[in-house]
Amino acid sequence: MGRITLRQASLDRFPTDPRRAAVLGELHARPFPLIELPRALVVLAFMNEDHGESDLAILAEMSVRRGVPPPAKDARTHSFAFGKGKLRWERHTEFCTYSWEGPPPEHFGDPVEGHPFGAEFQAPGPFIAGVHLELRPNDAAGQAALESFDKSSYCHSIMESGLAHAATDFRQDGDGMTRMLVLDDGLPPQRAGALAMRLVEVEIYRTLALLGLPLAHSVGPMVASLESRLMSITEEMKGGNEDSRQLLQEITLAAAEVEASAASVLYRFGASRAYDEIVSERLASVGEQPIAGQESWSAFLKRRMGPAMRTCRAIEERQANLSEKLSRAANLLRTRIDVELEHQNRDLLASMDRRARLQLRLQQTVEGLSVAAIGYYVVGLFGYVAKALEYQGLPVSATVLVAGFVPIALLGVWLVVRSIRKHHMQGGEDGH
Repeated sequence: MGRITLRQASLDRFPTDPRRAAVLGELHARPFPLIELPRALVVLAFMNEDHGESDLAILAEMSVRRGVPPPAKDARTHSFAFGKGKLRWERHTEFCTYSWEGPPPEHFGDPVEGHPFGAEFQAPGPFIAGVHLELRPNDAAGQAALESFDKSSYCHSIMESGLAHAATDFRQDGDGMTRMLVLDDGLPPQRAGALAMRLVEVEIYRTLALLGLPLAHSVGPMVASLESRLMSITEEMKGGNEDSRQLLQEITLAAAEVEASAASVLYRFGASRAYDEIVSERLASVGEQPIAGQESWSAFLKRRMGPAMRTCRAIEERQANLSEKLSRAANLLRTRIDVELEHQNRDLLASMDRRARLQLRLQQTVEGLSVAAIGYYVVGLFGYVAKALEYQGLPVSATVLVAGFVPIALLGVWLVVRSIRKHHMQGGEDGH
């Protein structure tokens, strides 16, 4: 019996998870371009403020004008020829990039011609980063181009295990672009494309990572004010003479402000951490080797970005610690209020008990007086009966009859009152 190959037993007959295509396609979503040297790259990054709708509309219009089908609504990459080069678009979580690859100018740093980012180009959102990168041979002209960088922030490293040199000063030229120069020492096209895009991503992601710093500076005074409020509240708590409910209300308001402040920076600080990690990963992937006497890319970015990232982390930690301390203070105040309420309930119960005893005594007094008063009236009524009997010839005087009836009347009235009280007490117990 012959073997059955996978082609013969098609896998199409199996039910497929709807997420499979997206997961498999993610590995090939953003392939590196193949770059033949010499070459120039102009890359612009824009923030997406309308969920990419303007971005897709602009890209679709550019594609149609070039005779290229527009991208699908869920597309993440799109490319087509533009002039003597190629335009490549990529969509990211909160930004998009337009990369044009084409012939370089005669001299490094001169304006690049033939790219699509002229007066007719409409920005899809706020401009956040731009890179002008050139790949040239490592010859005398290339070495001379290194002198055009600002020496106060000059970075120069060996990349790709000695196959290239990369330099920049992370400063913007007259067009607002960060200039980068890669000198080739034998890079194959696929590695040239990978190196160029990773260096471009270093600039874009380090800019995005630093977006958290202005937010940290704006939130810092608010956090300091809330910390001062917490200190004053705890000092009042130590005094013991404060209004616990008023302090609890103040703590609740302060805690609400802390949570609102933390929520306002949660996404931006988280994104800054993620972008900072991407910058480190990109630098680690290019095989960077420092040059004696020159500052490397990694050292420069670590020295300049490290304090900013620590500032963002410090604000996050202060917010978290402040929230925890406010929560503990609120719990202490709630415990104090509960104890106060227990004492008040104890005093109230004791007062109610005293009032109940007084009421019982008053009730007993009233019952005694009631028995005497009712007995007096009953004896008075019996006096009329006794006089009538004496008048009819009863041999016992009316006075003797009334005197003998007094204890009987009092006992009878007392028994009736007692029966009524007992009936009411049983009715109250049944009601409970």
